Amino acid sequence: MSLKPAPRKPEITRREFVRASAGAAIASPFALGAWPMSASAFVAGSDRLRVGLVGCGGRGTGAADNALNADAGVIITALADAFSDRIDSCLKNLRDKHSDRILVDADHQFVGFDSYQRLIDSGVDVVLLATPIVFRPEHLRACVEAGKHVFCEKSMAVDGPGVRSILESAAIARAKGLSLVSGFCWRYSDPEQALMREIHDGRLGAIRSMHTLYNTSGWVGYPKREANWSDMEYQLRCWHYFKELSGDHIVEQACHSIDKIAWAMNGELPTECIATGSRVVRTMGNVFDNFNVAYKYASGARAFHVCRQIENTPYDNTDYIMGEKGYCFMNSWGRNPADHHIGGDNPWHYPEDGKRRNMYQTEHEVLFDSIRNGKKHNDGTWMAHSTLMSIMGRMAAYTGQVVTWDQALNSQEVYTPGTWAWTDREPLPVAVPGRTKLI
Repeated sequence: MSLKPAPRKPEITRREFVRASAGAAIASPFALGAWPMSASAFVAGSDRLRVGLVGCGGRGTGAADNALNADAGVIITALADAFSDRIDSCLKNLRDKHSDRILVDADHQFVGFDSYQRLIDSGVDVVLLATPIVFRPEHLRACVEAGKHVFCEKSMAVDGPGVRSILESAAIARAKGLSLVSGFCWRYSDPEQALMREIHDGRLGAIRSMHTLYNTSGWVGYPKREANWSDMEYQLRCWHYFKELSGDHIVEQACHSIDKIAWAMNGELPTECIATGSRVVRTMGNVFDNFNVAYKYASGARAFHVCRQIENTPYDNTDYIMGEKGYCFMNSWGRNPADHHIGGDNPWHYPEDGKRRNMYQTEHEVLFDSIRNGKKHNDGTWMAHSTLMSIMGRMAAYTGQVVTWDQALNSQEVYTPGTWAWTDREPLPVAVPGRTKLI
């Protein structure tokens, strides 16, 4: 099945992007003043928040559990997924822990490609989005247009058009006073937050370079294909291995480390990047198993990212930052938070007895606190920045070309199929650097 090109939009420069994304959607047809402001979207006079989950796999089930633990008034009233067996599994797991707060009857278990819209229309106040990434832009747009608060799992899109849609949706949410919390979980981790505050307060001076790693030994397994599964069903059940659904692992998984680059740079966007990548041992799907990306900044700083998914190789999720006054080391997978430290002219380390809450839980505590107290919490702009940085790196690796921020943002390459249906659908070909075209 061929993928339709996106309608061509006026190009957006990096400078215009920075200016516009600070307070409005880019090239958005939605005028911010047209939306009524609302401090909260849950039913007036009720202490209950009705929550619906879209995407009932392991991450979605975990997000629903976090939501229930975050606020005593949360009830789960609707579930949606492409597959009924995922809903069954999710319901069992949630009922085992929260039997009295899972109020999902048979009429509120929605299955199929349109299940997200039926869930939104069912009367929920908050929606948790945890589907394969390709669905995120469409689902987020439907949520904010309907006035729903959202927890939006990372990443946000698989292509440039999807990022542009996310930016527009974030602006709609901001105008409506809706909360939008991102699943870039390290932003909600206590040691990382403390370290980034020190960096932003100038302890390192100007950042000169960064090096981040997200190396793993393989990734998730995949089911044996059943005889009655269409191509679409098989690919969705193995979505991590298909770039049109996941964006490849640099977008789906290693985006966490790329987000740390964006976080440390405190809003400065890369001007361009170069990258290498390949498929050395992987045979499943059409994704690469390694990437190496170098980002360039107008300030003169450079950031280097390495990620790899190859079995029987070591794990490494460390990050290094070099500044004019010293260096910084992060070991986010380490057991000791004091591993996070700054050396040089102004040494610092996170205390061994420092707070280290469950970051997945903290995300939801922030979300529900903002809803209850009428706060305006919106992660939309930076979550789109980090997603585009990941996509930009993939584009450079796939094509072998230098890719600028403006090229990535204005890309007309569309991974999303024109229509979703349970049909046979050939996956996209594996990229070949130097031959795959930059679109």
